[in-house]
Amino acid sequence: MKKGMIKVSVLYPNGNDKIFNMDYYCNTHAPLVAGLLGDALNGFTVEKGLGGAAPGSPAIYMAMGHMYFNSVEEFGKAFGPNAEKIKGDMVNFTNSPPVIQVSEVMI
Repeated sequence: MKKGMIKVSVLYPNGNDKIFNMDYYCNTHAPLVAGLLGDALNGFTVEKGLGGAAPGSPAIYMAMGHMYFNSVEEFGKAFGPNAEKIKGDMVNFTNSPPVIQVSEVMI
């Protein structure tokens, strides 16, 4: 990704009572979101949390999805009309409310 792009991160916190279906997320949810966001989406990645900073400690986030856009405005125009459909699909893969971060790529 290049400098100035917008990165929208969706972080799913880990916890004893939290579940996450990575297969569904990668093979169903991510393609659904990509299709809904269309050409505004420049790319995305999915990451699986493996561990924390201390050896043997659990990952803070079970999973992370990162999406890239040219601008916050393009993200808003693409996401806004599809927000309910995207959020509505979350019950199919997790019970962990996500943390959302919007960032600007600097390097």
